[in-house]
Amino acid sequence: MKCLVTGAAGFIGSHLCERLLRDGHSVRGLDAFLPYYPRIAKEQNLAVARSHHAFELVKLDLRTDSLEQVVDDVEVIFHLAAMPGLPRSWTTFDLCQSCNVTATRRLLEAAHRQRNIQRFVYASTSSVYGRHASGDESMPLRPVSPYGVTKLAAEQLCRAYAEEHDLPLVVLRYFSVYGPRQRPDMGYHQFIESLLCGWPITIFGDGKQVRGNTYVDDCVTATVLALEATPGEIFNVGGKEAIALIDVLRKLEGLIGCRAVIERKPPRIGDQQATLADTSKLHRQLGWGASVGIDEGLARQVNWQKAHVLPVAA
Repeated sequence: MKCLVTGAAGFIGSHLCERLLRDGHSVRGLDAFLPYYPRIAKEQNLAVARSHHAFELVKLDLRTDSLEQVVDDVEVIFHLAAMPGLPRSWTTFDLCQSCNVTATRRLLEAAHRQRNIQRFVYASTSSVYGRHASGDESMPLRPVSPYGVTKLAAEQLCRAYAEEHDLPLVVLRYFSVYGPRQRPDMGYHQFIESLLCGWPITIFGDGKQVRGNTYVDDCVTATVLALEATPGEIFNVGGKEAIALIDVLRKLEGLIGCRAVIERKPPRIGDQQATLADTSKLHRQLGWGASVGIDEGLARQVNWQKAHVLPVAA
């Protein structure tokens, strides 16, 4: 199949491109390369995909550029492009809104006119549930950050186009994805880098925030399985182990072989207190289950950062 992956140079998007190529699909990867983290990291993310004969990279901005040609001949759209970051969304709301809502609407407008679209897979987030996100897809939708609000708004836009234009939509709500290529602004990446470089680590609040972490390969497998899902479905995508932030840090100390110097700060506004996905629906309908546990996943991320991430100035 001919697949379009938006956000192709990002953490999850680059892994998804490689998986689709391995599965025999052709992939058009789209990315705007917005500079919220260094472009060199995104270019490195794409190294494997760009060496494949069935991969095409298109550099454009979903918010402003013409999209008709980029969707013209594709059969599946995986829409992963977004402006992430719960804390940052309070101070950069216009950017968050344009990347997550306006860009999604423009892509939907271009996609629904193409009669050959077989699936439109939208990558959403556990942030749409709010501060406490432990349960199944029937949990109340009460985001507590502008980021979560914009992702929920984009979800609703997707559903409106699905209802009115018969767009074959599948929504995936990702829970705390980690692993090799994790964005430099994400917690585990920062923990590992700081431990490797001997820098202090900032813990916001008491460190008892609980996450049901999802290893990136498991996330990508669920995303590919969405091709087989019934249009209109929504699925949680998350790991089966709940662990507190401070306990993750202790595991990383053991893997790296040093103790962290911790600096404590007040809780961040809009932060989630507890997340753990009930993925029984995804297992029941598509046979998916998380396969990589937290110990193995953290070890893989540590090894990757040791080999690939260059220290930067503190």
